[in-house]
Amino acid sequence: MKLTVLTDNNSIIDRYFLAEPALCFLIEEGGKKMLFDTGYSDVFIKNANKMNIKLADIDAVVLSHGHIDHTGGLHHLISIFMEEVFENRQMTKPDLICHEDTFRTKLIPGGIDVGSPVKEEQLGIYFNLRLTKGPLWITDKLVYLGGIPRLNDFENKKPIGNDYVLDDSAIVWKSGNGLVIVTGCSHSGICNIIEQAKAVCNEEKVIDIIGGFHLLNPSKEQLDGTIRCLTELKPKNVYACHCTDLKSKIALSKAVNIKELGVGMTLEYKET
Repeated sequence: MKLTVLTDNNSIIDRYFLAEPALCFLIEEGGKKMLFDTGYSDVFIKNANKMNIKLADIDAVVLSHGHIDHTGGLHHLISIFMEEVFENRQMTKPDLICHEDTFRTKLIPGGIDVGSPVKEEQLGIYFNLRLTKGPLWITDKLVYLGGIPRLNDFENKKPIGNDYVLDDSAIVWKSGNGLVIVTGCSHSGICNIIEQAKAVCNEEKVIDIIGGFHLLNPSKEQLDGTIRCLTELKPKNVYACHCTDLKSKIALSKAVNIKELGVGMTLEYKET
């Protein structure tokens, strides 16, 4: 599996890419090329162009959840598809994989909708919609986890507005050496996601965890619980990015190997 960071809050020093408080990864696995989230704007397209990555030929888009900083780029991606059609270039309709509640309205105080600006009906024109509450295998080794059971007593205790983000999910690459977990925001809790990944894949060993942990000024209870979970898990590397603040990264670094992540980085995983 190959993961390339197209959008994150940070870019890598001395590489002049654009960053925004959002997330988009390019995942290449099993002969398939897919986007995991689409960021907030067209930043992921500009960065992909600079990396000489073509997005018109992707096989799938996988959405971690419906918030606008993960779905806002859908409109810009559709523009790429439309241009392919206008130029009479062959266009294969990609899959769109996500939880069936992803496109529900997500109101915050003040009556603002922070959900996807492109709704399900329009997306059905451009994508093969594969909406599910359960796990869905994308390739022989890559699985979308579906709805995440909320098992512990320290995560996901505060809603965003009235929304507990029940559509939150993640993807997992399963190898003979263990699991690589890729998450968007972890609104369901990174430790809950880990337990779902182990259950779905029937595998206890986790190699790496990559993505946002939604640890933004977390409570002591949540941070301590997360540290306990990761201490017991003993992953090789933790690439905490996007919605993970400095305080949390420093705290987590006392328990696990916290690694830098930013736009322009590529991670590759192979069976050994």
